[in-house]
Amino acid sequence: MSLRFPWKPPAPSVTAPGQHRCANGSPRAEQSHQQPLVTQAMAASKLHRSMESSRSPDGFQGKAVSPRNQLVAEAEEPGTLTPSAFLKEMSLTTQQRLATARDTRRPHVVQLLDMSETSHQKDAHSCIPPLTDALHLQFSAVDLDQSLFQPFPSEVVFQSYVPCEVYEVPLVLRNNDMVPRLVKVVLESSPYFKLISPTDVCRKVAPGMPSTFHILFTPEENKDYFHELTCITEREKFIVPIRAIGARAILDFPDQLNFSVCPVKHSTQRTLLVRNIGNREARYHISTQSPFSVDPSVGTLGIGDTMQVTVEFHPLKTGDHSSSLQVHYDTGEDVHTSLYGAAVDVNIRLDRNSLTIEKTYLTLANRRSVVIHNRSEIIAHFQWKAFVTQEEEDQHKLRLCGRLQQQEEGQIDRFIEECAVDPTLRERLTVLSCIFHNKRAKVQGDSMLFSDNIFTVEPVEGDIWPNSSAEINVIFEPREARVYQQTIFCDISGRETRLPLRIKGEGEGPRLRFSFDQLDVGKVFVGSAHSYEAVLFNKGAIDALFHLMPPTTALGSCFTFLPREGILMPDELQVIHISFSSTILGQFSEEFRFSVYGSPEPVTLTIR
Repeated sequence: MSLRFPWKPPAPSVTAPGQHRCANGSPRAEQSHQQPLVTQAMAASKLHRSMESSRSPDGFQGKAVSPRNQLVAEAEEPGTLTPSAFLKEMSLTTQQRLATARDTRRPHVVQLLDMSETSHQKDAHSCIPPLTDALHLQFSAVDLDQSLFQPFPSEVVFQSYVPCEVYEVPLVLRNNDMVPRLVKVVLESSPYFKLISPTDVCRKVAPGMPSTFHILFTPEENKDYFHELTCITEREKFIVPIRAIGARAILDFPDQLNFSVCPVKHSTQRTLLVRNIGNREARYHISTQSPFSVDPSVGTLGIGDTMQVTVEFHPLKTGDHSSSLQVHYDTGEDVHTSLYGAAVDVNIRLDRNSLTIEKTYLTLANRRSVVIHNRSEIIAHFQWKAFVTQEEEDQHKLRLCGRLQQQEEGQIDRFIEECAVDPTLRERLTVLSCIFHNKRAKVQGDSMLFSDNIFTVEPVEGDIWPNSSAEINVIFEPREARVYQQTIFCDISGRETRLPLRIKGEGEGPRLRFSFDQLDVGKVFVGSAHSYEAVLFNKGAIDALFHLMPPTTALGSCFTFLPREGILMPDELQVIHISFSSTILGQFSEEFRFSVYGSPEPVTLTIR
């Protein structure tokens, strides 16, 4: 849409350089007459505007006036709104809100127009001679990213109104250009809003001078209303929004909430008594970010009602933490409360960093204890873990879930092959997926407490009251006769890093011994039979299960042992009968081995 004004350009005439023609066609000097005319025009326009602003159109009493000084600013994102600022803003009247407005934003241009179609006319009602050629009017000193007219206010806002009363806000459009310009304001038909234009609306506005329009608002109820004004200049169309702010819920949260210094890995709570001091039921959604949390997060609160809101601070790292508690109303406003907190390590420690358990026989158990001292003012919750950090735990969970995913894919492939033979099995595919889904969920929800077949920690999880201590038992149950070493970690409230505990224990097997290590049979005849006896003792504290390891030499097969295997109770002995009949001449030295279950070394007997 373009503006067309009832003005026809004059017939071309020859004019000396540096001259313009007046309205009656006579040439005039550019330097000698142009400046006085501009001065007269600006003075006349200022006088006219001053007289006009002293009265309201159609007899309405003006409820708000525009400020004298206006600062044009770039369009910016709205800043965070604190609860006190929101309360102050919602408590203003329409007149107070306009009086506090200082900055304006560039309007939203919706369409650019062709200036050649709108700037070649002269105001038919103006007695001021043209200042420049018609060609010069097609160009403007105002950049394209700005509008020829700057509106104030940038958004027409009504608030704190009573139904069925009439409210009025002026809209000032100031000419930003160096030449007079035309402007037109259009308001679509509305039962609630009405536009009153100035009496000289058909005249051009002098450079730097304003043109004031008035918007009347008659609400039917205390609710939100939205509308817009379309401003049409010779170069563009831009929009000035109209917004009427109805009833609002206002929850009286504080602007800041400081948790001060708190123990790390410990929950510190602050309970707020919040009241709805607005004139509308509050439908809210409260959110924040870790390490802060809030409860409740969603709900409603009636006018004048109160509720308790609990804000929790649970830092996992030492140092300063800050975030924002955002309250989102169903009417679109977001209000922010600043949250602060500092996390520190407190005096919680183990009485030792390493624990050595005495030698322990297989199938038996031994124990030692370590003490956790809590010298703080908090209840310390502890858990014994196998990983040094939470990150390593999470990586381990990912590996387990990856293995389950591979197993699921392999079973699904085999299941599809079976379905090709028996299509009725397809119904069980959902069951298979559900099983693996539950397995992955179990892995993700696992607290990953320390669990081992050799070392057992009791209790593996618990609480320690302030200024108290707790004794932790470490039970050692070896399965083999060897040295066991492991490091476990105590994840406890009040300490950022997990407290390490190195555990060492040695397993000891059965202790079987012969009454002698070597049997000297002397000289014997070939083919003659000889008998001997050896006594096997169990000097340990556990049962010993033994058996003869078969000899690997020809001479070794000439010996017979009875019994070849058996079990000895602690402090018990067993007589081993040895029979020998040699078929080989010469000296010999034969070593026989008896394997003992649970012992890394066999019991040996040398015969020569």
